[in-house]
Amino acid sequence: MKLTVVGGGSTYTPELVDGFARLRDTLPVEELVLVDPAAERLELVGGLARRIFAKQGHPGRIVTTSDLDAGVEGADAVLLQLRVGGQAARLQDETWPLECGCIGQETTGAGGLAKALRTVPVVLDIAERVRRTNPDAWIIDFTNPVGIVTRALLQAGHRTVGLCNVAIGFQRKFAALLGVAPADVHLDHVGLNHLTWETGVRLGGPEGENVLPKLLAEHGDAVADDLRLPRTLVDRLGVVPSYYLRYYYAHDEVVRDLRTKRSRAAEVAAMEKQLLEMYGDPALDEKPELLARRGGAYYSEAAVDLAASLLGGGGSPYQVVNTYNKGTLPFLPDDAVVEVQAAIGSHGPAPLPVPAVDPLYAGLMANVTAYEDLALEAALRGGRDRVFRALLAHPLIGQYAYADTLTDQLIAHNREHLAWA
Repeated sequence: MKLTVVGGGSTYTPELVDGFARLRDTLPVEELVLVDPAAERLELVGGLARRIFAKQGHPGRIVTTSDLDAGVEGADAVLLQLRVGGQAARLQDETWPLECGCIGQETTGAGGLAKALRTVPVVLDIAERVRRTNPDAWIIDFTNPVGIVTRALLQAGHRTVGLCNVAIGFQRKFAALLGVAPADVHLDHVGLNHLTWETGVRLGGPEGENVLPKLLAEHGDAVADDLRLPRTLVDRLGVVPSYYLRYYYAHDEVVRDLRTKRSRAAEVAAMEKQLLEMYGDPALDEKPELLARRGGAYYSEAAVDLAASLLGGGGSPYQVVNTYNKGTLPFLPDDAVVEVQAAIGSHGPAPLPVPAVDPLYAGLMANVTAYEDLALEAALRGGRDRVFRALLAHPLIGQYAYADTLTDQLIAHNREHLAWA
């Protein structure tokens, strides 16, 4: 089995490699190819990756290359984890929206739109090159904004599934609080990427006992603290919102915080510099502890599980993924991309039935889906008016004066990445 990681020079990659090494019985990778245009960075990551495989006795071969076509040729699955513009672009995404009093964040609001506009054309070009060399390959998208990028790939006819680590993070945390194995926890996870709610926590599978009320009664303070939301709000909702919902439920508070604190992009850039120095140490043969603070917790387990199921291996029968709605949430279009539990097999994901969704959540999902429609149109066709319409539609913006100003700011800060600008 050959797997290719596009964006293989990312400091995330040793987390992924560690998962491939530990879980080789689930996903027997014979060749792992790391593709990245940053050759020096790629060699640092690739060197550590080989040492991790060697330490854990993995017989697979690790190849590094800057040649995308060679890297994806013959791959059974291609994982996308790229960041167009790097951390410098992320820093901008987190900064200029704050001038209008709007959230500055890399996947939500104006910053998220900027990332989508930079990313969608690049990802579609990569996917076309994968299709030319191996049309049967699965494309697993971990590149943000996952919902918009996955929808672009699906609309273009690619065999793709979107992946996020939010659900597996909740699964692990809830399992620890309940004192059970993670595999015993099944989430009633519903929404869009980075706009999700856990409406049930079941033990043993989709038909198992819902212990969410017990979880909130006994561990509500811990859950609320992790979300950085008041316990009273979590109790009133009766569900567990993704921590990304804090941008909606506490928007002004978050803006005040972001204006006074060091940006996440600056923190990550500093971490990445330190991590790359560590990766260059020939004595290092395991992922460093610092990597856990970089983000992407449990990404490797989720990626291995999904790839194994898609490629006919021993992955979990049910996994949370991003895929076409196709009636799963009847209040959204069939071609919307939703993030829900699905049965996974070599045919791809088949979403499980979802109980009726409370209008409190359905309304916000519908609003953000409309924004994502317009965002994808702007990413595919360009133009100032399309950018403006997408920003005006976003529930975190919504005022024409803000949308106008943010449109000009977005284009000015991203001109080098926008072919039409």
